[in-house]
Amino acid sequence: MTNNEEFKDEIGNNHIGTNDQTPIREDAFKLSDDEKIESIKKDVEKILTTLGMDLTDDSLKGTPNRVAKMFVKELFGGLNPNKKPSSSTFENKYKYGEMLVEKNITVYSTCEHHLLPIVGRAHVAYISNGTVVGLSKMNRVVDYYAKRPQVQERLTIQIVKELQAVLNTDDVACIIDAKHLCVNSRGIRDIESSTVTAEFGGKFKEENTRREFLEYIKLDTKF
Repeated sequence: MTNNEEFKDEIGNNHIGTNDQTPIREDAFKLSDDEKIESIKKDVEKILTTLGMDLTDDSLKGTPNRVAKMFVKELFGGLNPNKKPSSSTFENKYKYGEMLVEKNITVYSTCEHHLLPIVGRAHVAYISNGTVVGLSKMNRVVDYYAKRPQVQERLTIQIVKELQAVLNTDDVACIIDAKHLCVNSRGIRDIESSTVTAEFGGKFKEENTRREFLEYIKLDTKF
């Protein structure tokens, strides 16, 4: 193995991100979704055949097509900018000036180093400077950026940056607590560990505001 290959392997095995932007090629959308599905289908067929699987078996016949559709339409649908949530905002007519927190947002993502699931929760907050977004917008932003090959640190940053741009304020924060199956099911196989990442913008960099946010997400809101 060359030094360059060893370096790339080290980055992947240690789950290190190298960019806060998703590394997408300029020609990423040259092919239609249907064309991508057909191409990926053939690749999955080759992988399964190489592994020794009998694709004439009734249970496996449709697997390449199912996997290809899942990649394009579901797991990695967030790569397509046409699926980005609309950025409608509303005037803060009721003059709510305190922190708004949307907690326990489900995160389903995929580790870009081993293409294994990342599963957890995101907690997102902002302080309005005159505009607000619908509550479901925050969930949709998390879901959009999660549906791509990801690094958890990048996902956390992308969520904050998107909401900062939408709300026209730096006062946005996000914390994600998630399990990585590339850690839990392979390698070290530590099924108990989870990864916590945080990105604090504007007022959330201040200790009192950050502490208030952390207290909110501790609240028991089970009904």
